[in-house]
Amino acid sequence: MSTAVAMFSGGRGGAAIARRLLRTPGIRLSLLINGYDNGMSTGALRRYLPGMLGPSDFRKNLLLHLDARNPGQAALASVLEHRLPDGTTPRDLAEFVDGLAVDLVEGCHALPRRPRLAVARDLAVFLERLGTGAGRFDLADCALGNLVFAGAYLRLEEDFNAAVRSCARTFGSPVRLLNVTGGENAHLVALKEDGRLLADEAEIVAPQDPSPITDLFLLREPVRDRDELEAMPTGRLRRVLAGRRAEVSPHPEALEAIRDADLIVYGPGTPHSSLYPSYLTPGVADAVTASRAAAKVLVVNIREDHDVRGLSASGHVGRALLHLGDPFNERRTVTHVLCHAGADVPAVPVDVPEGGAWARARWVSADLEDSARPGTHSGRRTVDVLTALAGIPAETPLEEAG
Repeated sequence: MSTAVAMFSGGRGGAAIARRLLRTPGIRLSLLINGYDNGMSTGALRRYLPGMLGPSDFRKNLLLHLDARNPGQAALASVLEHRLPDGTTPRDLAEFVDGLAVDLVEGCHALPRRPRLAVARDLAVFLERLGTGAGRFDLADCALGNLVFAGAYLRLEEDFNAAVRSCARTFGSPVRLLNVTGGENAHLVALKEDGRLLADEAEIVAPQDPSPITDLFLLREPVRDRDELEAMPTGRLRRVLAGRRAEVSPHPEALEAIRDADLIVYGPGTPHSSLYPSYLTPGVADAVTASRAAAKVLVVNIREDHDVRGLSASGHVGRALLHLGDPFNERRTVTHVLCHAGADVPAVPVDVPEGGAWARARWVSADLEDSARPGTHSGRRTVDVLTALAGIPAETPLEEAG
């Protein structure tokens, strides 16, 4: 009998947990993420293709299953994660695509024929757009996997969620990766407590002072009148941004995955970009309330992110509940909080009763850190606790079987 797990995630923060869940027999994993990323080359790609969401976190999650010990999978990861060097021209990319199509690219001979041809096909579609002369685009530092997404998006009549499904097939991913929305374009901005504007997702995740973020907005268009906006009093600025909100719809399959889950995991990650905006998606909070899940577990970050400097673990839980529309946890939106406790980290925050509950959620502490990668979660340790909380029988992960 299989167990359905729905996990809210971002790009890298929850990767170890997701990978462990994916490799555990009997678990059907659905990953729920958003596409508001617009940093660096991803932002440049979104500006070049107005209407497209950011593909980076989708690319990263669709590569979770790849095993460096498998030559074909290692070759696929190498191609999709490869970043184009400075000075790369469309002609350079076209030569690569031509070589890939006929298996003449050095280092890619182990790549299986089916994904090789699919990658070449979608890169060729993106190249065709470049060839039209419709605007200028700098290929430097672009991950090839993002350009594959862009090609799939163009090939599938600019349907972002269809592009996600297509790339899942191309990458051979067994994970059920779901955008939380119907694929509508939206641009994430934030306001800080002192009234300052963080004009895009890249600024939200960048180093900043400890003044807390108080408001998140999804806008129809990127901010183009920053000076005018920043001159406004905070109250007026908040009203103006609210008037520019994008209308986004929930992805029906995402709501279904939440409702049908036996375990819901609010994974670690950058809260104000990867997690909170997903919780704000219409219908998500109601789906969580209606879910049959035995446990709805919020996993607290081990390392502090730039966007939540100085925020306590319990403060993080409070913010998550606020964005989930259940500030006092009256609907038991979160049943458990899972927090790292190590030699230098207290088992329970000072505002949580020892071994007790906080905001109607049971506080659980354990050593969750990966000793080889300080500041990140151990997939094995974290999943062992998650499955125990949900009453899921422990099983041997696939890589340890036999």
